[in-house]
Amino acid sequence: MTTATPNSPAPTQRVSPPRQGDEATLLRAYVAFLRDSLRLKAEGLTAEQLNTRHEPSELTIGGLLKHLAFVEHWWFSCVLRGAEFGEPWASVDWDADEDWDYHSAADDDPVELFALFDATIAESDRITEQVLATAEGLDTLAQRHPRDEDPVSLRYILLHMVEEYGRHAGHADLIRESIDGSTGE
Repeated sequence: MTTATPNSPAPTQRVSPPRQGDEATLLRAYVAFLRDSLRLKAEGLTAEQLNTRHEPSELTIGGLLKHLAFVEHWWFSCVLRGAEFGEPWASVDWDADEDWDYHSAADDDPVELFALFDATIAESDRITEQVLATAEGLDTLAQRHPRDEDPVSLRYILLHMVEEYGRHAGHADLIRESIDGSTGE
């Protein structure tokens, strides 16, 4: 499915993952496919539609876009590279609203929401390229250990992205269908 939308400069061209390739290529292809799947569910929606809930859930497609922008930033920049939160995440009072990423999307302009989503993906891809160019590649351990657990590798992070996007793309399917009846890929 390829759609034109006023919310993005060019329609998403989703590419199916290859059936063969090395592990890094396949993992990255599946992450890209699922990122594009979510983006396709969001394309063409108005600000009001991006903020539409599928009762009884509080989830919205706009909230999913912003949440996944945060997830990208957290896992690649903060966990893998050990960086501190960048904006808009650094100034958030997460104790006041642990789901700020979901809730605050209602106040965001769709163009800015897509720009944030795309920028964090571009940064995640840049970091992934750098790490894959090292001798450790997928086995590179993250500089930060989430929740004081064992260290994770780039391989783990990419697999986690498949899980995270797969789950939320399914949510987006249901929400989008409830908005305008759009189903399918």
